[in-house]
Amino acid sequence: MPRRLPDKHAPGGFRPLARQRHIHILSQLAAAGTVQVGPLARDLGVSEMTIRRDLVDLEQEGRLTRIHGGALDTGTNRRTVIDRDEPLFEARLQRQHGAKQRIAAAAARLAAGCKTIALDVGSTTLLLARQLHGENQAKIFTNSLRIAADLAAHAAEVYLPGGRMRRDEMSIGGRTAVEQFQDLWFDIAFVGVSGITTGGIFDYSFEDVDMKRVYLRRSSIKAVLCDASKFDRMSLVHIAPLSGFDILITESPPPPHIAKALAEAGVRVDIVAGAD
Repeated sequence: MPRRLPDKHAPGGFRPLARQRHIHILSQLAAAGTVQVGPLARDLGVSEMTIRRDLVDLEQEGRLTRIHGGALDTGTNRRTVIDRDEPLFEARLQRQHGAKQRIAAAAARLAAGCKTIALDVGSTTLLLARQLHGENQAKIFTNSLRIAADLAAHAAEVYLPGGRMRRDEMSIGGRTAVEQFQDLWFDIAFVGVSGITTGGIFDYSFEDVDMKRVYLRRSSIKAVLCDASKFDRMSLVHIAPLSGFDILITESPPPPHIAKALAEAGVRVDIVAGAD
């Protein structure tokens, strides 16, 4: 049991010594590749502000890289590209377009027979929506206005949440949208990402991540769509660890260290055939 000292920010007025906290944080990073502020604060019985200060200190020592809501292990970061800016949607749609088409086709086959399907925002999920034309027996739920408009004349039932529109992405988000979808249960959800590392999956925008997490929590089958250009890339927001989803659909085998982490997390990797 670590020695505890008074701390006005901590529940009960006590906290572990900073060195002991740092050791715990680094051990969690070594095991998982990423950590989140909230769970660390609960584990150590201190405030989230205390954990954030610890992460600042450890980043200054070069021991980790801070991300939104947590931190990434520097061992992972040495081979990881950090994307600071979100490309425009049309640019993303054209990037790796052939690979995304094959991923979308494989995802559509996986969705066959499902009665309730959740589609995340994103370029690959839009291509998937176009593969679902004629799915007249399925209810399709999405927070993407692009996807809803594409499916409007081709699918029996399409559902959008109410909420604030993010204009550049044409996505609906915010508390109202999350509350409407978090009470539902989906047969399958397809989630788009900006990158994947041994620490988990990432997205550019914190505005869209809350709904991505709803899809992952509220689905029987959780599928991530990720072309190979996104391996070893991360961006602003950590969506979930690798254990947070069931299937990765991609067009090329992941690098060995990511493949190993996926296997350890119990994720099935579906690699689609073909060439651009």
